[in-house]
Amino acid sequence: MTAPDAATAAPAPGSAGIVVLVSGSGTNLQALIDAAVDPSYGVRILAVGADRHGIAGLERAERAGIPTFVCQVGDFADRAGWDAALADLIGVHEPALVVSAGFMKILGPAVLGRFTVVNTHPALLPAFPGAHAVRDAIAYGAKVTGCTVHVVDAGVDTGPVIAQTAVEVRDDDTEESLHERIKTVERHLLVDVVGRAAREGVTVTDRKATIP
Repeated sequence: MTAPDAATAAPAPGSAGIVVLVSGSGTNLQALIDAAVDPSYGVRILAVGADRHGIAGLERAERAGIPTFVCQVGDFADRAGWDAALADLIGVHEPALVVSAGFMKILGPAVLGRFTVVNTHPALLPAFPGAHAVRDAIAYGAKVTGCTVHVVDAGVDTGPVIAQTAVEVRDDDTEESLHERIKTVERHLLVDVVGRAAREGVTVTDRKATIP
């Protein structure tokens, strides 16, 4: 775990705290770090957690002076034990919201029962769930795809949708070119939704997720 860097911008008084979970490069995390530097955003990143060591997402957090923790599935006898330990590590920080930003593990009842968790997905759910959403959209011949921010539930990309942005699929798109355009709008959408959800909360009624 890293100590806060004295050079890091101080959060605005009364700003809402979040914990961000990552598994890889952390580009969405970086968008949140950049947004949180502005006190008017009203959100501070309390900690960044990961499911493995040595990833760029943790390095981004450490450079920004944000505390980090790692909770590896392989360190526990079963997934339930890992899920409970992860919930406890998150709970130390008492976040208003947990953000899954490229976190590639399915969260269990210990985490989901204690925290509201939001996630981004590079497709317009419920279309193209899973790990290969961009590739699947191209293979299907979709003309429009996009990104979704949703509340995480026990399924895979099945939680209630909070917000979506459409992205055109061009005739000459490759998986890489389309994914890059999706990532651009995804970062903007994530920053907007996380800011509002952390400050105001998320309500889910009959699968309709709203931010007051």
